[in-house]
Amino acid sequence: MMIMKKYIKAELYFLVTLFICTVIAVSINAQTDAVDETTGTEKDLRPVKNTFEGVWLIDNQSVMVPIKGTLEFDIQHRFGVVKNGYDDLFGLYAPSNIRIGFSYTPVERLMLGFGFTKQNITWDLDAKYAILRQARQGGSPVSLTYFGNVAIDTREKENFVNSTDRYSYFNQLILARKVTENFSVQVAPSLSHYNAVEAYFNDEGDIQGKMNNDHLAVAVSGRYKITPAMSLIANYDQPITEHLTNNPNPNISFGLEISTSSHAFQIICGNYASIIPQRNNMFNRNNYEDGEFLIGFNITRLWNL
Repeated sequence: MMIMKKYIKAELYFLVTLFICTVIAVSINAQTDAVDETTGTEKDLRPVKNTFEGVWLIDNQSVMVPIKGTLEFDIQHRFGVVKNGYDDLFGLYAPSNIRIGFSYTPVERLMLGFGFTKQNITWDLDAKYAILRQARQGGSPVSLTYFGNVAIDTREKENFVNSTDRYSYFNQLILARKVTENFSVQVAPSLSHYNAVEAYFNDEGDIQGKMNNDHLAVAVSGRYKITPAMSLIANYDQPITEHLTNNPNPNISFGLEISTSSHAFQIICGNYASIIPQRNNMFNRNNYEDGEFLIGFNITRLWNL
């Protein structure tokens, strides 16, 4: 019961923030005059095209939501850390983590999906909604999207004290702007929640050094197109919440993206290995200062149904 109260309180904080952003979005969208009064130029309130090339930006979701009727198939793969060198061929032969996911856009602005990740045999259910979309001329200068999921650890029951210990949650607001035709940037604060977290016991058997169930973080990401089909991408994730023990390390990642109208391929290097966002944010043990980077890739295939 105490765990649920903490989660509900954290969710309320996040929902208040979401409500404020939605009110701002509605206010901006309400300004639909055909002419911009400040410049005298005609407005074009259609959304800008391709702020990013797909829904993934290395380890984070981008601000993008596919058009209505889009079915998406994702393969995400993370190899082991490269610091062992030739012993495991720079992590390529080390234990790896893989996620396979599907998503669909049933109505405009809303994407629903699910996935299965190798680590802890985890299933995730996802939702993504474009609250606000940057206009081409006049209108909103930014895009704002909400992303959330629930993840379920499906290992054997002896790994858990209570059945609710299997569940974790992730909420994120993604604010982005297409600055030029080639350069886009986004910032994304997030709230992760685990029903069960790490702790240790003292000699008397009392819990000491318990991690918080809730964790705040922020991600800053960018893309720069070097050709019509190829882009440089980069990302930084910074933990905000300080725990009594096992504080996670930040993540620095970068990569190369190659895209077409129906495919996107990203080859990346970074510190995150878990793929599931709340696990990356709360439990990342790889330290970039110690050279604990790993190679990975994301593959996306789209169908318009």
